[in-house]
Amino acid sequence: MSDLIIREETPADAAAISELTTRAFATARHSSGTEAAIVEKLRDAGALSLSLVAERDGRVVGHVAISPVTVSDGTEGWYGLGPVSVEPELQRRRIGTELIHRAADIMEKRGAEGLTVAGDEVFYTRFGFLPIPFFYHSDVPEEHFLSVRLNAADYPDGEVIYHPAFG
Repeated sequence: MSDLIIREETPADAAAISELTTRAFATARHSSGTEAAIVEKLRDAGALSLSLVAERDGRVVGHVAISPVTVSDGTEGWYGLGPVSVEPELQRRRIGTELIHRAADIMEKRGAEGLTVAGDEVFYTRFGFLPIPFFYHSDVPEEHFLSVRLNAADYPDGEVIYHPAFG
């Protein structure tokens, strides 16, 4: 998408990201309806390790959030991917794919051990995410909780705990 600009969010993007996230998840099958509030709470808590927007013609049309997670075995350097939002009329046009690839590349360069996501296994396995039975989240079915190693030699053995904003 040559006319798509992916960049880190600025303070001026906050309202557009919130509105976009609300629209993107309005009809999503597995939406909690709290995705926009999650991003806002992560931002307010200083817990957005990375927040990228996709911009087209000066308009924010996509967003991805990355935040640190805690692993029950004490392993550090793992992060949660999501929410990932794309304007409903622009979904299935690789905007989300571009955001995820860019976010993973940036986090790998920053030394992150890996990423976890609660989401559609068909979609996220395309990025190398896999369900790892011993690396889990107790509130998410195994097939919908996926992880990918970036710099880690192996996966941790324990439960992933997300920031309280996800609660």
